[in-house]
Amino acid sequence: MSNLEAAPAEVACSSGVAGALPMVQVLQPREVPLGGPRAIRVQRTLPQRQRSLIGAWCFIDHYGPVHARMDVPPHPHTGLQTVSWLFSGGVEHRDSAGVHALVRPGELNLMTAGAGICHSEVSIESSAVLHGVQLWVALPDADRDADRDFGHYVPKSISLPGAVARVFLGELAGSRSPVHTFTPLLGAQIDLEPNAGLNIDVDAAFEHGVLCDSGHVQMGETTLAVADLGYQGPGNSTLHLANPGDRPARVVLLGGTPFAEQLLMWWNFVGRSHEDIVGYRQMWEDADDRFGAVTGYRGSVTRLPAPPLPTTRLRPRPIPERKEHT
Repeated sequence: MSNLEAAPAEVACSSGVAGALPMVQVLQPREVPLGGPRAIRVQRTLPQRQRSLIGAWCFIDHYGPVHARMDVPPHPHTGLQTVSWLFSGGVEHRDSAGVHALVRPGELNLMTAGAGICHSEVSIESSAVLHGVQLWVALPDADRDADRDFGHYVPKSISLPGAVARVFLGELAGSRSPVHTFTPLLGAQIDLEPNAGLNIDVDAAFEHGVLCDSGHVQMGETTLAVADLGYQGPGNSTLHLANPGDRPARVVLLGGTPFAEQLLMWWNFVGRSHEDIVGYRQMWEDADDRFGAVTGYRGSVTRLPAPPLPTTRLRPRPIPERKEHT
């Protein structure tokens, strides 16, 4: 999925140690239109000023349930992996690596942009209810010019006390995803039964985020509303979730080791400097072979133009740093 903001802000992401943070930090979403006056409106919780990374996870959009048509023309990416995870609906994916795939509920689709890729996304059925998340993973500097790639995986459901989980990246509760990532990561859907509580053993070296999809879920002693993202820092070997309601609830659990490199994100590009971003944008506008071309897309717009760069130099913003705490 593209970041279709007409005037995207640059986001600099860094890691480190700072003052005390609450046990659970709640990041509330902002609404962003996904292109045009009839756009799907998504709830974005990452990046934002309070926090820009959870492990290498650098972008989190939550959308639906909504009766809407998604039609995103070919657009570029660099320096990242995109993770598509649906709860309902279906999306057709085409990319410049020659991949044509369908994104379906409960099935992971992971695209590696590396040095450069472009792709399109179109709803399979115009009347379907779209509901899911779109996530980005930043690539470390040593791998940010990796080859284009695409991974698909259908995780099995595993039973937990009062819950069911599907682990689509990394490892949790004895279930491991075979899909390759460039840094240690965790990604899982967890469905909580009514009035259920769950203590999950997690990697203490990871920081974790819990995105609430449905219900009002408690993370520790903190309540998350729909589309809220709860953050728990490294140094904790247990993560507590509870559904105090009388209906099922659902969350997406994300985690990873703190990302130790500074990043600069603008539009659909992840780089390291102003010059990186300027160069990527110009190459996309020039239809450079770095990004290739999508075949088979039947929309009226053959490719998305890049938005104008800001008149000032892209530079880091002050971002609160991490503190390991219990």
